[in-house]
Amino acid sequence: MKSTNLHHCERRNTRRPVQPNGFTLMELLIVMAIIAILMLIAIPTVGSLTKRANDLSAVQSIRAISQAQLQYESTYPSSGFACSLTALGGDPKSGAPSATSAQMLQGDLSTGIKSGYAFSITNCSKVNVNGTDRITGYEVTAVPLTVGKTGDRGFCSDQFGTIKADPAGGTNCTQSIQ
Repeated sequence: MKSTNLHHCERRNTRRPVQPNGFTLMELLIVMAIIAILMLIAIPTVGSLTKRANDLSAVQSIRAISQAQLQYESTYPSSGFACSLTALGGDPKSGAPSATSAQMLQGDLSTGIKSGYAFSITNCSKVNVNGTDRITGYEVTAVPLTVGKTGDRGFCSDQFGTIKADPAGGTNCTQSIQ
């Protein structure tokens, strides 16, 4: 009886067509096309999110520079404000803080480049007090490294701390930001 069942199973397997394992080439091509379409939809969204994040980082960096300027002015009253980012920055390992290396600003920001923006301190106004120049005003600017790619707007502030934007990505800042 056992041999009959075995013989019966063998015959049944030989008659059944072999089913292919896996996907056909057409199914794989369809899946790849769908993935490519989804990627093309997602890439512009990622780019706009990156620009928005860079814009927010630029505004926060301008605020950080303004705070460092206030701290610098109170620490070095005879100098007034700093007229360069390097004066606000500096490496703590290089020694004690000074008027030329105050160590009040992060290293990446004191280089002038951060998150797709270039930062600078310009338009320094000064008065001469007892033979020493004292900086009484400044303007800090942040412009995208590549307008439209790393950011869309430029940002400006001064010793009063009001941050304004230039929608063209330059330093002609006329729009107040919230």
